[in-house]
Amino acid sequence: MAFTAFAAAPYRAPSLVVDRPRMLSDVPSGVRPLSRPGAWVATWGVLGVALVLIQALLRLIPVALQPIFEGLSGFQWVALSLWVAFCAYSEGYRAFQLRWVPRVVARAFHLGQHPRPLHVVLAPFFCMGLLHATRRRLIISWSVVLLITLVVVLVRRLAQPWRGIIDGGVVVGLGWGLVALLVQATRARLSHLPPKASPELP
Repeated sequence: MAFTAFAAAPYRAPSLVVDRPRMLSDVPSGVRPLSRPGAWVATWGVLGVALVLIQALLRLIPVALQPIFEGLSGFQWVALSLWVAFCAYSEGYRAFQLRWVPRVVARAFHLGQHPRPLHVVLAPFFCMGLLHATRRRLIISWSVVLLITLVVVLVRRLAQPWRGIIDGGVVVGLGWGLVALLVQATRARLSHLPPKASPELP
């Protein structure tokens, strides 16, 4: 009977039409698209966060490349490869792409719809959940900032090549996060829809 039901199902040829960008008329009725000033506010928030990531990358890339140019042993190459792969998956994909970036874009979208002067001025910090967020999000966000600061201080005490190896993995994770941020923000802007992530507002 399963074969008969399958045979009876009509055949649908694969569509070769590329999905067009979502127009304002396609936006669900419950979602209010950003106005032009709101779009500029959201863009400022996202670009501010992107600049934070870029600044970190510019600071870390020379340190990460130094041991590669000076030469690594076979064991050190293995350590670098494993660490980079781990950071790409855990930091870049799971932490940034799946969790942090959708929340940043969702908060930027919310700020564009509900701008307040102080929040607009501090838009990058707002988008990163460092202000005007739930108590849990504020605790987590500021704890992450403090933890990263502590790790940076400790890693700076390491000698090469191990400092460069650690920074190499961090560079890959940050670079992945930067690309994910720009892609998801652009997608939200073109579709007029924020990511399906909670902005975790108070």
